[in-house]
Amino acid sequence: MSWLRRYRDAIAGYGFLAPFLGFYAVFLVYPFGLGLWMSLHDWEIVGDYRQFIGWLNYQELWDDPYFWEAFKRTLQFAVMAAPAATVLGLALALALNKPLRLYGALRAIFFASSIFSVTVVTLVWTMVLNPDQGLIANVLRSVGLEPIAFLADRNWAMPALVVTTLWWSAGLPMALFLAGLQQIPPEVYEAARLDNASRWAVLRHITLPALARTTLLVVVLQTIMHLQVFGQPLLMTRGGPSNSTRPLVQLIYETSFRDWRSGYASAVSMVLFSLMFCVALLQLRLSRQEEK
Repeated sequence: MSWLRRYRDAIAGYGFLAPFLGFYAVFLVYPFGLGLWMSLHDWEIVGDYRQFIGWLNYQELWDDPYFWEAFKRTLQFAVMAAPAATVLGLALALALNKPLRLYGALRAIFFASSIFSVTVVTLVWTMVLNPDQGLIANVLRSVGLEPIAFLADRNWAMPALVVTTLWWSAGLPMALFLAGLQQIPPEVYEAARLDNASRWAVLRHITLPALARTTLLVVVLQTIMHLQVFGQPLLMTRGGPSNSTRPLVQLIYETSFRDWRSGYASAVSMVLFSLMFCVALLQLRLSRQEEK
């Protein structure tokens, strides 16, 4: 049994990993494999009709204007929301990174919005943006301006969804940046004060470089999260007006559960997964470059 003694540590390690690997295989690997297999079939969500068609779903997807419109809107939303969430999270973290109890309470208040469900968030902001009795409409009337139907206007619907999402999701990047700020040695700031460095110089030459890896993590997490946007456009605009806020996840949902075309919806899902996978690979590559 010398081989058993030789590989005892490896066996123990895999034994501890077994629960996680089992969970990972059942809830991640298997669903991904099934989705990929479904994308190669004409697969109806109801019934037993499942015909292998190879790459025909992907060929149809390539020529589908609704897919490309949803793809464009998804990228537009992510490009608008991810950088804004990163900047807002950093600004909140810099403003609230103080030991006083008041700032601790403010941190809790700003983070609290992120624990709300998407239903609550969209309900609140639908009322705020209501062109008849909404908060913004009343403010505009008070200064002599006409209210704007934000959610019914092609030019305003997407920015309205972005603002709603920022109010909802700013807590997580703020918390990550706060954790990064607390890792910076206070002696560095003390030395900068002794050298009479300005606040801008401290921010530019000390804080931001020290937060480089945290910033990269926040940008990638926010990008991946916003590429999966679904609840806000579904509940606030139904993807309108004129499909101007219809993202890929809503297209997947409607194609699968309304049109019963799960095979085609799985093909769209694979494209969305590939997009998020590329973003994750970009983070990995940039992180390795920083380590060098």
